[in-house]
Amino acid sequence: MTCGFVEDKKRHGRDKMNLDHASTKPHERLAAHLETKLVAVNEMIHSRMMSEHAPRIPQVTAHLIDAGGKRLRPMLTLAAADLCGYQGQYDVHLATTVEFIHTATLLHDDVVDESAQRRGRPTANLMWDNKSSVLVGDYLFSRSFQMMVEPGNLRVLSILSNSSATIAEGEVLQLTAATDLATDEDIYLQVVRGKTAALFSAATEVGGVIAEAPEEQVKALFDYGDALGISFQIVDDLLDYQGDSAATGKNVGDDFRERKLTLPVIKAVAKADAEERAFWVRTIEKGRQEEGDLEHALSLLNKHNTLEETRQDALAWATKAKDALQVLPDHPVRQLLIEIADYVVARIN
Repeated sequence: MTCGFVEDKKRHGRDKMNLDHASTKPHERLAAHLETKLVAVNEMIHSRMMSEHAPRIPQVTAHLIDAGGKRLRPMLTLAAADLCGYQGQYDVHLATTVEFIHTATLLHDDVVDESAQRRGRPTANLMWDNKSSVLVGDYLFSRSFQMMVEPGNLRVLSILSNSSATIAEGEVLQLTAATDLATDEDIYLQVVRGKTAALFSAATEVGGVIAEAPEEQVKALFDYGDALGISFQIVDDLLDYQGDSAATGKNVGDDFRERKLTLPVIKAVAKADAEERAFWVRTIEKGRQEEGDLEHALSLLNKHNTLEETRQDALAWATKAKDALQVLPDHPVRQLLIEIADYVVARIN
C-alpha cells in the first residue's frame, strides 16, 4: 500500500479541510479532518482508563486528560495513517496508546519537577499526592502496553515499547545533566530526543507502519516526528523564559527555579565570563537562589543573545521536519503537517 488516496478521497479530504485559514490553527483544521477518529480515540481513552477496583485511577487520569490538551501526539498517529491510506481500526488503538504514554510521562514529570501547574490547572500531585501520581502513571504505562499488542504487529510493538524505554532513559539522563554546567548542546539534544522527540517520532512512524507504507515513507514520517519533537521542546524551553503564563499554562521561570539547564542557559554558560559562570554555578549547580536571580538570568540571556539563537535552532528543526515530508505525496494532510511544524515555532514569534 502506498501513501496516498484515490482521487475521490482526495477531493473529500480537501472539502473537509476547507475551513477559514485565518480563523483556525493547523492542528484545529487537522482535528476537524480527523473528527470521527478523534471521537473514537476519546471514547477509548475514557473506556481504557477505568479501573474496577481503584477509582482514584480514573479520577487522576481525567484531571489531566480532560484539562484541554491538544491531543497533538495521537493526532499525528491518526494523520500519518490517514495520509498513508489506512482503512482499519487499529490507528485508534495506537493513537490512544500514544496518549496514555504521554499522560503517564506528564504525571511522573510533575512529581519529579515538583510542579504546581499543568495546562492551567493544579497538577495531579498537588491535587492528590505524589504517590497517586506515580502509581497512576505506572497504571497508564501498563495500559499502553496492553493496547499496543492488540494490533498484532510486532514492528508496532517494537517501536512503541522502545520509545517508552527511551523516554524513561531521557528523563533519567536529564536528572544528572540538568544541573551540571558541563552539559553541552549535544547532551541537551540527547535528553530532548529521549524525553520528547521519541514519542513524536513513534507516533508518526507507527501510523505509516500500520498502513503498510513503503519504507522510504515510513522513514520520512519518523524523521518528521523526530524533528518536530525537538523543535517543540526547544520552543517550550524558550517560552519558559519569555512566554505568557496564561497562554502556556505554566509559570514563567519554572525551569530556572527548578535548576534545569535548557538550551538558552547552556548557550549563555558557554559564553560566560568568570563572574557570570559563578552566578550559574550558584543558582543552577548549587541551587542557592536569591530574590532577583531570575531577572539577572534573563539579563544574561539577553546580553549573549541566546534567546534569539535558541529561536533560530527551533526554526531550523521545524524546517527539517517540513523537508522530511517532501517524499510523501502532495495531499492536504501533508500540507497540514507542514503547517503544524510552522505553528510550533510561531508560538515564539
